[in-house]
Amino acid sequence: MNLLPFQSLCAFLLPQVWLALSMQEIHADQETIAKISAAGQLMWCSASVDILFLLDGSYSVGRGSFERSKHFAGKLCDALDIHPGRVRVGMVQFSSAPHLEFSLDSYLTKQEVKERIKRTAFRGGSTETGRALKYILSKGFPGGRNLTVPKILIIISDGKSQGSTAMPAMQVKERGTTVFAAGIKFPRWEELHALASEPTEQHVLFAGDVSDAANGLCSALSSSICSVTTPGCKVESFPCERRTLETEKELAGSYVCWKGSKQQNVVHASLCPFYRLRRVSIKHPSRCFRTTCTDPCDSQPCQNGGTCVPEGLDKYHCLCPVGYGGGIHCAPKLSLDCAVDLLFLMDSSAGVTLEGFLRYKAFLKRFLQAVMGWDSPANVGVAQYDTNVRIPIEVGQHKDVFGLMKSIDALNFSGGGTLTGRALRYIAQHGFRSTPVFADVLDDLPRVVVLLTDSKSQDPVAEAAKYVRDRGLLLISVGSSFVRADLAEVTGNPKQTIVYSDPQDLFNRIPELQRRICSVNNPAGCQVQSLDLVYAVDASAGVGLVNFLQLRDFVRSSSWHFTINWDVTQIALAAYGSRAYTVFALDTHTNNSALLQAINQMPFLGDVASASSALLHINTDVMTVQKGARPGVSKVVVVLTNGGGMEDAAAPAQQLRDNGVVVFVVVIGDTERDTLLRVCMYSYEDLQHYQDLITERICEEAKSPVNLCKPNPCMNQGVCILRPGSYWCECHGWEGLHCESRVP
Repeated sequence: MNLLPFQSLCAFLLPQVWLALSMQEIHADQETIAKISAAGQLMWCSASVDILFLLDGSYSVGRGSFERSKHFAGKLCDALDIHPGRVRVGMVQFSSAPHLEFSLDSYLTKQEVKERIKRTAFRGGSTETGRALKYILSKGFPGGRNLTVPKILIIISDGKSQGSTAMPAMQVKERGTTVFAAGIKFPRWEELHALASEPTEQHVLFAGDVSDAANGLCSALSSSICSVTTPGCKVESFPCERRTLETEKELAGSYVCWKGSKQQNVVHASLCPFYRLRRVSIKHPSRCFRTTCTDPCDSQPCQNGGTCVPEGLDKYHCLCPVGYGGGIHCAPKLSLDCAVDLLFLMDSSAGVTLEGFLRYKAFLKRFLQAVMGWDSPANVGVAQYDTNVRIPIEVGQHKDVFGLMKSIDALNFSGGGTLTGRALRYIAQHGFRSTPVFADVLDDLPRVVVLLTDSKSQDPVAEAAKYVRDRGLLLISVGSSFVRADLAEVTGNPKQTIVYSDPQDLFNRIPELQRRICSVNNPAGCQVQSLDLVYAVDASAGVGLVNFLQLRDFVRSSSWHFTINWDVTQIALAAYGSRAYTVFALDTHTNNSALLQAINQMPFLGDVASASSALLHINTDVMTVQKGARPGVSKVVVVLTNGGGMEDAAAPAQQLRDNGVVVFVVVIGDTERDTLLRVCMYSYEDLQHYQDLITERICEEAKSPVNLCKPNPCMNQGVCILRPGSYWCECHGWEGLHCESRVP
């Protein structure tokens, strides 16, 4: 059985990465997006230039989008070197008539300009963009400098003008003013392109994504006005797609209506068409110009398969593969620090193929490089089998990793039949003979056999495996899902069976194998690991009352593995049918006994199951700061179900994952896999057999690094800002640590 967190699926659910919000999407790969983001954080305009913001304050934009326009203008100021001798900024708001909010010489520092933008009040009215442009033609840039200083007009509007804009826009541009048009809300892109300077692809922006728009603004100005590009940076063109919402009329059908006639007091029945309005998304393919900069990851500093993540132009960190992360460049971090006699039994038969044999050799080398140090107390050996069995590397033959690696490199593929049962009996009899030097010493170390196979055995394995276990050897099996049944037959215990889903996933099993070798006899659980854990139990009619009680018992017994209090583990419980509700919240119970009593109160609902409603409920009403979730603590959701009602669960599960929550789905019954990765069992009785393994995987996730701002701890639409080792909430109209109090 193979239990994986939900996020492992997301790499192939999202084939493309998009920069910006839904009204504008730049199509680029993840590496390019990272470079655009890094460049945007560092770019700014430092030159002698006058910049005038022209803000749409009409009713079509609305008060909410006007506030976002102000936020956009304020954030753009962060990319401007505002100073009396360099960049000057002014603002005009327009609706039915233009209104000068402040001139270019009113405020001479960045902080003053941003504070004044925040205080700008929404005026409302019709969208007279043409009249506002005529105001600019008449008044110029109030407070601006002479004609030798470049003039930039940044129009922030939804583009839904109620008058003609073509002629005044052309006249403004003919006077030498560079015009940028930034769309807000659901922009009318054709009008914004008509307002903007040529080439319009470089002068049309989307105000919904401030950091991207700042990059676009500085990219367009880098060659003509502002010297913003640094060595290693360049402006590139990317395909992008802009969208808007349009209202169209649609025939809904014909209905009986009554019509008059020429005859007095006579009406006739007829069929009249009935129309309804619907909003449709219109796509506008275009190109966007953005600056990208080389980053320190271009030199590929991360070792052992680590992934480099840039942090600006000169810093980075490495996301290390499992088994590595002991240093900044992904040095080995695991340790095989248990005293065991360890023998790897590698399948070298024709069934595993040469490719599979070489894969197991690479896995064995990667595993030993990751866990073996010069002082490791483990004694390691390697055996091969097909029709016959050979032990080319005796247990304890090598005490240094270098010599062990050379011997593993020398192993050759043999082919032949797959007689796994015979190989197990041979290893039990001949695999752990003491070397002559220590022949007089009683070797009482635990003996572990790790079977590596990807082909079905051609002889019986159950009796042979029992023969091995009866002689005190611990059996661990590693293989693909193709041989899952054989592996389970060998070990007799799912805790000692490691199944991988694809060749790369095999290498992700290194930590799991290390734990199985050294800790398989230790009790499962994470007694002192901080964790916010939510169980979502299917209580629908599809599960049935008897099976529901078994699910409830599983939650009870699993809870014993955790120390329940506000400082260590918090557990919440939700039951769901067609709707979900909270049985108890994360911070309700502070000890195990109270928690267990509360689990007994979970009721059976008996209606239709909807896992989607359960996951949405957990995202909005359970895994939140208001309901006891703790910032900086790992968060896990375990869904227990028979597989019913999973059709629409992928999207809310993705929302939880985006908020830093790991989602496990445990499905009982012979069901097909869908978009949710799951653990499948054949009966409710199987739950107890897999309990320890499920708990271990939960605890493994609890040790992963967390983001203090996921889920967002700030209430009332506050913005979480990360700081080194901490965070703070940027509140709007609210105050307090988490924006919990309204500003008087």
